[in-house]
Amino acid sequence: MFSNPISAPSPELRIVRVDAILPHEKSDAQRSKPLMKRLARAEFFTNPPLVAELPDDRYVLMDGSNRHLSMSLLGYKHILAQILDYESDYVELGVWQHVVADWKADRLLRKLDAINHTDIRTGWDGSAVAQILLREGPVYSIHAAAENLTQRNATLANLVNAYHNSASLYRTPLSDPGQIWSLFPSGIALIMFPVYTPAEIIQAAVDGAYLPPGVSRHIVHGRALNVNYPMESLRADAPLDAKNALLQDWLREQYAARSIRYYAESTFQFAE
Repeated sequence: MFSNPISAPSPELRIVRVDAILPHEKSDAQRSKPLMKRLARAEFFTNPPLVAELPDDRYVLMDGSNRHLSMSLLGYKHILAQILDYESDYVELGVWQHVVADWKADRLLRKLDAINHTDIRTGWDGSAVAQILLREGPVYSIHAAAENLTQRNATLANLVNAYHNSASLYRTPLSDPGQIWSLFPSGIALIMFPVYTPAEIIQAAVDGAYLPPGVSRHIVHGRALNVNYPMESLRADAPLDAKNALLQDWLREQYAARSIRYYAESTFQFAE
């Protein structure tokens, strides 16, 4: 829990090398393609990805994999990021659940049963790599011979691939089936994932043992949104130090103009 959310510090914004950022999850190509088109036309960079700094001048990408991938594919060398510390009280690591919709439960089970080196068992088991609750019941546990994080994440990737391109997929922080089936009337199954630790997220990024997209969930108090930093400043052919000096001048102007406002409330954004 956050000790004192009202006193969240000012966000630390920094321009960093795109190739110095290490993703911990696979990017969702379906979401990256339209984002690339928007960024190619955009005058401003709106929402910086969230990164944790490593000791070797690299960064672990906490959130924003599609923005990071899109900027890389568009040829940007630098990107605006918000720097965070996993040990801070203002960072909480959670998990998204997946609602599988617009499909048939029996087809989902056949797909899951075809995954190599996995065992599907009826009933809840906390040692499983994932749990599956069908709308009409029952609960299944997915077990695999995963001896390390790389094997565990590979199993989860195969699990998500089994339904990602065949069904509609929705992410939700909810775990109450009553709420979920009410909000997603075409949902046929709820996939529940284990919670990761910060050390596991960092290891996944450094080792390239990527999680499937949309599993990890970073909750940040004091997240910088709607920054609207000029894209031309990111595109400029200038040294990184010079770009960050320009960023600091720009931030001082924003604070002087009182154009930065902190909201302590939890919010729902309908235009995402």
